[in-house]
Amino acid sequence: MPIKAVKITSKGQVTIPKEIRDLLESNIIEFEMAGGNIMLKPVKSIGGSLSGYTKKYVPLKAVREVVWERVAHDRTGQKTA
Repeated sequence: MPIKAVKITSKGQVTIPKEIRDLLESNIIEFEMAGGNIMLKPVKSIGGSLSGYTKKYVPLKAVREVVWERVAHDRTGQKTA
């Protein structure tokens, strides 16, 4: 496949050519820099890519309860429980 040149916009955006997007088979990518080269790598699972941002699994229900408690406190200045 010939090398494709694309322009970087003032907002830092580029259009990835369709041939390359088709090869990636994902709409989420990560960049890897190695030895002066920059590589695009597909992220097959978004869950896997976010796993580094958490220490342990927390069910959505538990997160939702904490968030609602904070919202209630911010609006009333009191705890709900």
